Amino acid sequence: MATESSYTIAPLSAETWLAFDALVQRHNGIFGGCWCIWFHPDGPERGQGAEANRALKKAYVEQGKAHAALVMDGDEAIAWAEYGTPAELPTLHHRKQYDATKTADPDYRITCVFVDKRHRRQGVTELAITGALDLIARAGGGRVESYPHDLTDQTKKMSSSFLYNGTRRLYERLGFAYDRPKGLKNCVMVKTVAPAS
Repeated sequence: MATESSYTIAPLSAETWLAFDALVQRHNGIFGGCWCIWFHPDGPERGQGAEANRALKKAYVEQGKAHAALVMDGDEAIAWAEYGTPAELPTLHHRKQYDATKTADPDYRITCVFVDKRHRRQGVTELAITGALDLIARAGGGRVESYPHDLTDQTKKMSSSFLYNGTRRLYERLGFAYDRPKGLKNCVMVKTVAPAS
């Protein structure tokens, strides 16, 4: 299992772009060249192929509109947890159902977690999410939502490569509360993060 002393957390920024870039390149752009831009605002630049997605993600990072906690093993990024405000990450799966059942927007969302295939099933996902929560606390904290897979009643095991945002059980361990279902096998989990002192 990963321990907090094994790795460090770094925010995604212009300074850490090369490490993030290398992680995504090692995995062929993630999910067919997505570059983790799916949750960002829709527009003509989005979805125009891996290189266009890469350029768009880099532009968002340089503009301070893309945030993630990178799990670093030395100088190498081995995982990330993407987070941001609803304005930065407005696109969600099952949006119609989400909007129909929400009472308020969160201050932040955690929308995507990815772990290098060489480091899966070692507790790194939890470190990435915890890193995102720490960075959110440093930014002032607030109500955080995430949308993990709810495998509570599932008997068949799901490949970890499809769990793009972890599981309900993982978020419960991290102090999130179940709010409501979202889609067939996803849910909304919430946690209030206090500002860092």
